[in-house]
Amino acid sequence: MGLFILRRLGVMIFTALCLTFIVFFLTNLYPNLEKLAKTQGNFRMSDEQVESYLARNGHMQPLPIKYGQWLGVLPGWTVEVEDGMRGRCVTGTVTSEELAAAPTFCGVIQGDWGASTVFRSEVSSIVSERLGLTGILMFWVIVLMVPSALALGVLAGMREGTRTDRTLSTFAITTTATPEYVSGVILIAVFASSTMGLRWFKGTATSAMENPTFENFFLPVLTIALYGMGYIARMTRASMAEVMTAQYIRTARLKGVTFSNIVMRHALRNALIAPFTVIMLQFPWLLNGVVIVETLFNYKGFGWTLVQAASNNDIELLLGVSVVSVFVVLVTQLISDIGYVYLNPRISVS
Repeated sequence: MGLFILRRLGVMIFTALCLTFIVFFLTNLYPNLEKLAKTQGNFRMSDEQVESYLARNGHMQPLPIKYGQWLGVLPGWTVEVEDGMRGRCVTGTVTSEELAAAPTFCGVIQGDWGASTVFRSEVSSIVSERLGLTGILMFWVIVLMVPSALALGVLAGMREGTRTDRTLSTFAITTTATPEYVSGVILIAVFASSTMGLRWFKGTATSAMENPTFENFFLPVLTIALYGMGYIARMTRASMAEVMTAQYIRTARLKGVTFSNIVMRHALRNALIAPFTVIMLQFPWLLNGVVIVETLFNYKGFGWTLVQAASNNDIELLLGVSVVSVFVVLVTQLISDIGYVYLNPRISVS
């Protein structure tokens, strides 16, 4: 197991480098850099002024060198300007002595993620704050979604072909087929709009960032949970129905084991292998797929930050968001592989 984890960590590091390099390449295309220069300077800047701005801020270097500096494995850039020196590891224009006293390496590895051009703050502090808000949202979504989906799937799989199975399967398909922006608008119109006469949920998701309550936080949680619930329920139902027809289940029935014990002690563990993978895949989906819901409810979390960074061409913030997204995806896949072994010892890690 230890050797398997080490190999997977090596593959994860290589994959993370490849993915972040692709994002770095796309965000550092010249049209994006030109837009950044005009946004920070003047939209009427000439081509010469744009190139001067980009040179003053280290953007005119070869892409592999800039990527290495961003990672923190190459020394940060330094440029001599009219009124002093500028560099990646210093803020603003400084003297030669101040530049010499600054760190040589300042990248992601050293914890320096750059500064946001939109929020005028450190990217690391923005990402950690917004990630914490989305983490709260994800926690309550998982609490609501996973037990409900597993219960629906197990009940439907236990009663395959019955009216209960058809009813629960129809509900699961309906929730999965309905996009969040549709279900969110419907829930707002029905439960939070005064025009419908059913204003049960008062307050906004914006107020939930400081004081989450049932009234201002339940609708975004329910919107996300409904969309993911159906997929997990369908996978659980299919897995449970397959397990219930296995030979060892028939043997247990012939021995007189109660139906509840057959389900809880024999069928459920094997039936959870496939849904476990689906559940683990929900974490990266929740992290990046909440963009629509957070924008719809104006909940300023990780997804909302991604939209703001992309729409405002905030390169450093986009890169910071991409690092977190890649890390979450790779870690959840590793946990999924390890969990496979514990759920089914017959699976070999070799």
